[in-house]
Amino acid sequence: MSDYHKPVLLQESLVGLDIRPGKTYVDLTYGGGGHSAGILDRLEGGRLIAMDQDEDALANRLDDERLTMVKGNFRYLKNYLRYYDAYPCDGILADLGISSWQIDTAQRGFSIRFDGPLDFRMNRDQVLTGEDVLNGYSQEALKRMFKVYGELSGAGKLAGAIVRHRESHPLKTISQFAQLAGKYSPKHLRSKYLAKVFQAVRIEVNQEMEALEEMLQQAAQALNPGGRLVIIAYHSLEDRMAKNIIRAGNIHGEQDKDFFGNVNTPFKKINNKVITAGEQEIHDNPRARSARLRIGERL
Repeated sequence: MSDYHKPVLLQESLVGLDIRPGKTYVDLTYGGGGHSAGILDRLEGGRLIAMDQDEDALANRLDDERLTMVKGNFRYLKNYLRYYDAYPCDGILADLGISSWQIDTAQRGFSIRFDGPLDFRMNRDQVLTGEDVLNGYSQEALKRMFKVYGELSGAGKLAGAIVRHRESHPLKTISQFAQLAGKYSPKHLRSKYLAKVFQAVRIEVNQEMEALEEMLQQAAQALNPGGRLVIIAYHSLEDRMAKNIIRAGNIHGEQDKDFFGNVNTPFKKINNKVITAGEQEIHDNPRARSARLRIGERL
């Protein structure tokens, strides 16, 4: 488990879930099982539904009769909970970061540290890959992807370079793509720039924003009153969605107020200020540097 993925903000997440005896909890991003193991350690009786769309993650199953493992995308949250007779539940946790194992496996194509195919798929049963995106999307679609999902100021230049390059040399490997994209990075910021570039492709391939939006829109109905929604986000797009669903009841942050000026949202904010990792955790686990934890309680 620890070799696969080191959980971020573990204790803070578990406290946020407010785990109670005999209740049902859902870990939407099982990964290496770190958060799930923490939930089971604190749970007396009860039940844990753990989901992941990556078959590699499911191989890390914990040996516990209270655990039900589900291979699937959390965008179908309500359907899965109904199927496993766990609807509504008492707590939902989602760690939106990619796992250490995925980053460290060259064949997955998530990291510039290794050469390999331009895969980028969380679920390798799906058809669309990073190679398909980079060689098949229009210049305008690539520009939008890098601008929105990578938050790159020079998205248009990179998109144009990809289109020109692929006319004679289709992109096939991580090293090819990194070499091309690296030419457009700000001076002395190549690694950070490429991380954003790769993030954009990964988000597009896996439809991460669409899946997150659908899951968050189902979360209130999927929780019993008093149940907790715990979200760990790693970039501003994810964090904004989580913040808005708790604050306003929708991902856009549009507040609907009653006659007395009270916001009609199904959640109560548990942490008014976003929770971040401490210096020691960041030192031990650099992935924690960008983690942002938000907690809402179902009213």
